[in-house]
Amino acid sequence: MIKSLLLGTAASAMIASTAMATDITVVSWGGAYTKSQVEAYHKPWMAKTGNTVVSEDYSGGLAEVKSQVEAGNVTWDLVDVELSDAVRGCDEGLLEVIDPSILPAGADGTPAMDDFLPGTVHECAVANIVWSTIFAYDTSKIANGPTTIGDFFDTAKFPGKRGLRKSPKANLELALAADGVAAGDIYTVLGTPEGVDRAFAKLDTIKADTVWWEAGAQPPQLLADGEVAMTTAYNGRIFNAVAAEDKPFGIVWDSQIYDLDLWVIPKGAPNKEAAMDFLAFSTATEQLAAQASYISYGPARKSSASLVGSFHNKPDLMMGPEMPTAPANFTTAIQNDFEFWADNQDELNERFNAWLSQ
Repeated sequence: MIKSLLLGTAASAMIASTAMATDITVVSWGGAYTKSQVEAYHKPWMAKTGNTVVSEDYSGGLAEVKSQVEAGNVTWDLVDVELSDAVRGCDEGLLEVIDPSILPAGADGTPAMDDFLPGTVHECAVANIVWSTIFAYDTSKIANGPTTIGDFFDTAKFPGKRGLRKSPKANLELALAADGVAAGDIYTVLGTPEGVDRAFAKLDTIKADTVWWEAGAQPPQLLADGEVAMTTAYNGRIFNAVAAEDKPFGIVWDSQIYDLDLWVIPKGAPNKEAAMDFLAFSTATEQLAAQASYISYGPARKSSASLVGSFHNKPDLMMGPEMPTAPANFTTAIQNDFEFWADNQDELNERFNAWLSQ
């Protein structure tokens, strides 16, 4: 009888434990970036909580989040977005508000709101990384390679196809930088009709030579396959191709456009509580530093910096110099103006798509 009761209690506990386990759907950008999150965030959180992370990929933007929220059929629990989308999604009521008190203090005891880099914690979003759009080339195919953004647009000096993301964001800024606009003046110029015209006119000069990409994993493949001579890319994707796959790619940091990626929770997420727990866990000091050992994106917390060491399987490859924010890489950096894009993205997307079809 006692044995029967004990077995019954154990069985009940197992059932309760199973019932309490939660599957959350975490959406990100795929490839090496999602792999870094799986290793640094997903696996440790699943081990700690007994919950399961279902990973899905997307190509950015708010269209799917908006569709789910407006249909009252939200299936995503957590989404990795760019800053302009985080701000816009919050303004449009598509995202849950995040209480910053859930964020743990830094590993050194610094309160979370003092530990996160300025501008990385928002009403509906918490940043995990600083990343950049750069351009890259195959050093085995171009001996004396490009050094400036102007070289990217110079198909006479450097013949061959160019890879560009199929979006106005970053392309317009890079076009103006190549046309001689100083980093600090990019958005002043882009904020005028004449500036937009100027950016599109510069893009016109390489439009016929452009291969368009949409997913972050595509640019390294375009280079590897010889489909392009140069391509814009997310810096971490090119780094991963070099460090993990021994590709002979070179990064040109001139006029890099640096930005943030942040976690957001769609309004009405089915597993909101578990998603909040995952968000807090994944943006802790140790997890952000761990991610930086898999991909060269800078952690959003100050306390993570001292914990960033070498590439996860190459002890001699130190990650610090590979970060967008490394001083040698940052001299001509352009900070993405999230307010500009939050205000102008729809209009510029429409013009960009019309321009593509011409």
